Amino acid sequence: MPQDEQRRPRNPLAEIAAYYRDLGVAELHLDRATAPVLSAKKAAAPALAERSRAVEVVTAPDRPERLSVGGPALPTLAELAHEVAGCQTCRLCSTRNRTVFSDGDPNARLMFIGEAPGADEDASGIPFVGRAGQLLTKMIEQGMGLRRADVYIANVLKCRPPENRPPMPDEVASCRRFLEAQIALVQPEVIVGLGKFSCQFLLDSDEGMTAMRGRWGLYGKIAVMPTYHPSYLLRQPERKKDCWEDLLNVLVKLGLPAPAAQRKA
Repeated sequence: MPQDEQRRPRNPLAEIAAYYRDLGVAELHLDRATAPVLSAKKAAAPALAERSRAVEVVTAPDRPERLSVGGPALPTLAELAHEVAGCQTCRLCSTRNRTVFSDGDPNARLMFIGEAPGADEDASGIPFVGRAGQLLTKMIEQGMGLRRADVYIANVLKCRPPENRPPMPDEVASCRRFLEAQIALVQPEVIVGLGKFSCQFLLDSDEGMTAMRGRWGLYGKIAVMPTYHPSYLLRQPERKKDCWEDLLNVLVKLGLPAPAAQRKA
């Protein structure tokens, strides 16, 4: 990169304009100064995800009011992350550099779930920090008018598959309990599934992405919006408009206003 480009300061307004230009928006109306508060739960907390096991609140002497899935109390998110870091259940433990647990607010109303870490995530231990992650951040902050720090982000797999190949069924099975526990602990009101493998996991479906995308589903009692993975959008930018519509529907479900530029589109 030329030295003058390295020193060039970021221009947030130009970045926002470029993002909407990709979506075909010709006119911006910037009438909201701050992002809405997303981390506070609604007064009536949503029911936890109910798959094949009941989720209940239990009280232990050293761990008050901890969630239980069908018996033993769930670990805290910190304890779960520690367990993930030492996991050697599947073949991916021999090729990973770091496990990738989560990013964002553990009290978030909105959760994004992707498929698996890539090379940048494997190096940093943080989900969605590479090119696809940068696009996801734009989708959240510029497309939805929220802050990345106010949502919760995770992947189905906690380790990178070699060469970024698709997750194998046994790898998904090995990581299932970790993601199910994350969802039960965070208790989001809405989950956005990013990509085929994430959406198939959440919706217990074998449908393709085209069939699932944009159609509300349920993970237990939690609303799930399936949409395209950011890495797919980097390869197929014409699909950004479809993803944009999906995110608008998520804002409606959460009772949050859409950015003015999207309302005018």
